Parts: sequence; C-alpha cells; structure tokens
Amino acid sequence: MASPLEFTITGSCACHKLLLFLLQFGRTEVIDNTLNPDFVRKFIMDYFFEERENLRFDFRLEKAIEGIPGKKCGTIILTAEELNCCRDSVLMQFCANKLDKKDFFGKSDPFLVFYRSNEDGSFTICHKTEVVKNTLNPVWQAFKISVRALCNGDYDRTIKIEVYDWERDGSHDFIGEFTTSYREMSRGQSQFNVYEVINPKKKGKKKKYINSGTVNTSDLYVSTGNPAQPTSLHYMNPYQLNAYGMALKAVGEIIQDYDSDKMFPALGFGAKLPPDGRVSHEFALNGNPQNPYCSGIDGVMEAYYRSLKSVQLYGPTNFAPVISHVARYASSVKDGSQYFVLLIITDGVISDMAQTKESIVNASKLPMSIIIVGVGPAEFDAMEELDGDVVRISSRGKYAERDIVQFVPFRDYIDRSGNHVLSMARLAKDVLAEIPDQFLSYMRARGIKPSPAPPPYTPPLHQPKGF
Repeated sequence: MASPLEFTITGSCACHKLLLFLLQFGRTEVIDNTLNPDFVRKFIMDYFFEERENLRFDFRLEKAIEGIPGKKCGTIILTAEELNCCRDSVLMQFCANKLDKKDFFGKSDPFLVFYRSNEDGSFTICHKTEVVKNTLNPVWQAFKISVRALCNGDYDRTIKIEVYDWERDGSHDFIGEFTTSYREMSRGQSQFNVYEVINPKKKGKKKKYINSGTVNTSDLYVSTGNPAQPTSLHYMNPYQLNAYGMALKAVGEIIQDYDSDKMFPALGFGAKLPPDGRVSHEFALNGNPQNPYCSGIDGVMEAYYRSLKSVQLYGPTNFAPVISHVARYASSVKDGSQYFVLLIITDGVISDMAQTKESIVNASKLPMSIIIVGVGPAEFDAMEELDGDVVRISSRGKYAERDIVQFVPFRDYIDRSGNHVLSMARLAKDVLAEIPDQFLSYMRARGIKPSPAPPPYTPPLHQPKGF
C-alpha cells in the first residue's frame, strides 16, 4: 500500500535569509529577516509498506548545519506524518474586530498564522495569510487549503491560530492567539465561530484584561473533490450509482408517480459554470436556464451526470437560493391544486444558515415540503436543526407555521451486505413518511377540501342502424 508522507521543516540558523532545497521534491519559500524560520510549504511523497492496514506514525530528525569550521550554523528539524486519505479542500475567510493597536504612528498591520497540532503536543505551521495594512478590523482574503494540511482529516484535532502585527524587520509583534477545530469552523458564520484573541502575558498582568480583539470565520465551504476521482462524493463510477445518484433515484422513482406529466425542474447549487466560470447557486442541470425541466427521474439522472462533466464544483454551499426558487412557484398556486416537493441532496456543509432558516420559515406558509438527504461522512448538526422535529425552526423571532422539512443521513441506510436496492427502499420509505401529513396540514389550515370525484366513465351508446 502506498501512503503519502508530509515533511515539515523548521530551523534555527545564524543567517537572515533562508532558502532550503530538497533534491527532486522542490524548494521552500524564502523567509526574510529571521533566525528561526518556520517554513509553510510541505513536501509530499509516497511511502510504501508491505501491510495493507492503515498505519500512522510520526518521527522527528534534527541535523546540525555544517558550514564554517568551528562555528555553529544552526539546526534543521525534519518531521513527517502519514497523511490519511481525506482529499477534501476547504475555502476559508476570516475577519477580525478591535485588535490591539501595536504601531506607534498607526494602527496595526495584522496577519494570521495557522498551526496544526501533532501527536506529541507540538504544532506545525500550515498557512499564513497576507498582511492587511493599518487597520484593527482586517478582512483577509479567502484562501483554499486541503483538509489534510489543516488537520490531516481529523475534524476534532486542535488548530491554533496566532495573530501578529507585521514589522518590516521581521520582528513581528504578537497580538494574541486562539484555538479551534475544523468541526467547529464548519458550523459556518455564527456566534459559535467568534473567537477571542488572547495574549497570555497581558492576561497575566492585567486583572481587567478581556481580550486583544476577536476573529471570526466569515466564510467556509468544503469541496467534495474531482468527480473523476474515487474519493469524491460525486464520483462517476461506471459500475454503480454514487450516493447522490442512489438518493435521487430512491426518492424520485416513488414520488414521480404523483406528478401528472413527470417533468421535473432540476437545479444544482455551488458550481462555476462555463464558459466564463461564474459561480451559481441555482443553475439548471440540463444547461437550459429557460427550461430546466427533465423528463422523469431518468432524465434528471442523465442531466446530473452530464453537468458533472461541464461545471466545476465550487462553494460556498447556499441553500436559500434554491428554496426561494421553488417557493416562488408555490406562492403562485395556493388553491390546493398543486403541491411542491423539493428534494435537496447535500454533503451537509451549509454556508447561509441564517438565510436558509428565513427561507424555510417563509416557505412554511406555502404548499411545499422540503426533503434533505445528507451524504458523506460529515456531521449533520445543521441539517438536524433545519428538520425542526425537536424544536420548531425560527428566524428573527418568527416561527415556521408548520414543519415542512424532513432530513435523513444517507449513511444510516447503507446495507452492510451491499444490497443497494434494499438501502434505497428503506431510504425512500423514511424520507417520504412525513410528506402526507405535511400535505394535509396545509390543506386543513386553509380549509381546502378534495374536489368532488369525477362521475364514472360511461361509454357512449351505439344506436342500431336503421333499415
């Protein structure tokens, strides 16, 4: 089995500009004006081992730098850790508020440094943001980083983030620090992701010290990977359906029989569209925004797989545009003659939680229901909250008129024997179980009664021909 190793290099040297070179693997970045460099760039290579079990190990190697005879030139420290198979990447953006002022003639020039925790309690640098000049309320540019680099696929591993004020001579002033985890950050923009920046020295000296400012995640989304790669949730396996396809087919093949013409609008959210690469959160899977309808569930499946070949999956993951799209149709037909069911299949990461809650509260007055199927290994706390079975969903103090959301995690329905037909049948049964009651609750609340049954069909009488 081939397992990748990640090499991290730090050092303690007696020079002011450092550049390390690893033969055949690449070069580190140049770090100016420092005697203790902490290089960000990693070197990834395959490690071959005769056993098939997944193994994890760490080692650290320190070597003295040989240079001028009789003079200590510093030490190079090499660490390595086996990387897991997680191939996801995440786009992150951070902003800060009321950071400490460090510059005498100005404010501060803040930047962030991200560290991943190691098994021995040490930390390894994994990213630095750019410097934002002369502000105590910086907004850093969004950056993309692999989940492996951030936490090696361990969602609960500690991530330390330090805040510095940049100085031209390299003696950057420490503002403060905080810790979090990928799981915490994946909750998205909320009160849970506002972190106090703490300077331990100031906290120890000042009794009334509160913090040195706050940092929050203003955006975060995960990419589900290249559909051509087996690690992607959208992997186009030539021999069997992926989780998205199985969920779509399981629910769609039952619910399609309640639609008279079996023409279904199919929308995608979170992708860059050809030819200009614009990001869209409600694009037609069949490529025709004027007519997004597909013929039957087979037509929807065909459009889904075709779109994977033409669009680039991208974030953030916004639910509100798609929900509002369907709500516009439902708001035009309130007489009970039509009822709309929106099926959302997602990996669980949601970037617009507040807007989604508001759109669901507004949609609860309309003839529509929402089915959410979560695929993949992520935590689905946000989806459970949208379901509203325990606590009725609310937005801005306003509660949903009725429960219209049903959520199920797809992984709970995977049959261990590999019987996908059984898995799909169980999934469809549980997903659709609440739809009849949701339908009836809308009709009863508005006093809409079933239309009278049409009279039975009577064949025309044929008069005998006269003579």
